[in-house]
Amino acid sequence: MTDYGLLAKQIVSLAEVDAHWLPVLSNAAALLWDALDDVNWVGFYLVDPVTVTGVEPGAAPGAEPDAAPSDHEPCTPELRLGPFQGKVACVRIPFGRGVCGTAAETKTSQLVEDVHQFPGHIACDSASNSEVVVPIVKDNQVVGVLDIDSPSVARFTQEDLTGLEQVVKALESCANFSDFC
Repeated sequence: MTDYGLLAKQIVSLAEVDAHWLPVLSNAAALLWDALDDVNWVGFYLVDPVTVTGVEPGAAPGAEPDAAPSDHEPCTPELRLGPFQGKVACVRIPFGRGVCGTAAETKTSQLVEDVHQFPGHIACDSASNSEVVVPIVKDNQVVGVLDIDSPSVARFTQEDLTGLEQVVKALESCANFSDFC
């Protein structure tokens, strides 16, 4: 049985060294990958700020949305691949599409016993059969999602979901997501 409370404490401890989202999420992905059995992908997708605002992060104050060098229209929010462990992954996922996009759009966790039965499932790895996704919310705004896949049908339980929500709460409290909100 996975000790999610211990994982949450380890993540908070690692964030004391550097709270920037990149090292925190990178180490969180590695910790979860090592701690969880029967998974084939553990990682994060993060909101692409350009697809929400149309302005590149760090752009001059008052910059016009169309001044941003972007091939994505604002008002089409997307998740972009972040730190992960596992096989090559999908790079972009629109809000509302697949398990990750649904979690991001609705701000609700998704526990999917059989991804092939999930409407609009995005098959980044055809070996995946079940999935759990927990949104990361900071200042009432989704900044990303934790996504974990398994090759086994019904791999994840309600206990796993509750534990992973505890891990995400730790991330929300200790990681600096100012690039996203």
